[in-house]
Amino acid sequence: MMTKLKHAVILAAGRGTRLGEQGIVKPKGFIQIGEQTIIEASLTRLKRGGIEKVTLVTGHKAEYYEQLASNCGNWLQTVSNPVYADSGSFYSLSMMDGIINDDFLLLESDLIYEQKAIDVLQAETRSDVILLSGKTDSGDEIYVETNDDSSLKAMSKKRAALGEKIAGELVGISKVSFRLFQAMMHIAKPLFKQSRHFEYEAEGFVQAAKTQPIYCLCIPDLAWSEIDDENHLQRAKSKIYPRLEPL
Repeated sequence: MMTKLKHAVILAAGRGTRLGEQGIVKPKGFIQIGEQTIIEASLTRLKRGGIEKVTLVTGHKAEYYEQLASNCGNWLQTVSNPVYADSGSFYSLSMMDGIINDDFLLLESDLIYEQKAIDVLQAETRSDVILLSGKTDSGDEIYVETNDDSSLKAMSKKRAALGEKIAGELVGISKVSFRLFQAMMHIAKPLFKQSRHFEYEAEGFVQAAKTQPIYCLCIPDLAWSEIDDENHLQRAKSKIYPRLEPL
């Protein structure tokens, strides 16, 4: 039986150093494309998709998100990663340990995407699902390899490092069960004794997938973009944003 998720977690702690000055003076989520900032558009799409609560894991220029949350009531809350400048996305996700106790959508703050990215995950009956797209030519692709049953096997920015079953490119929006989150936190604890610089996708999802299935769902024609550098931003403005439905 399908039950729509009510909670979304957005990782928003990182600095946009590859975006130059505009990634330093404010969080990447507050870059404006069209009439709204990236984060405002994402929140609108999440609400349309049935999400009733959003938690932002903040760090760089956290006051921007705190002000946004203060204008949104209890629907939007923030949790701080105090060492955001010296940690990766897996550590930011670990800030939710002890806070979250339900299944959730996990996404990043620097994404623009079509509404169907949320809707297809909300319609999924499987507990743990990573969203993929077709070929993007974005220049910063993460390729995902799957097993015969479409479950996650491996991912890499180097396509040649993977096998033949490349299912698509990682989008950065996933359906995560509380059980999977707990497994990832179990994986994280010994890793963080070595370093805080790990990413939740490669070190979290891929390692957890060795003991429990995490399925991969590809939307070949999905319009989406992350905003990591100036090339991404210009591509998002000229090629992706015009394809998105109005908000």
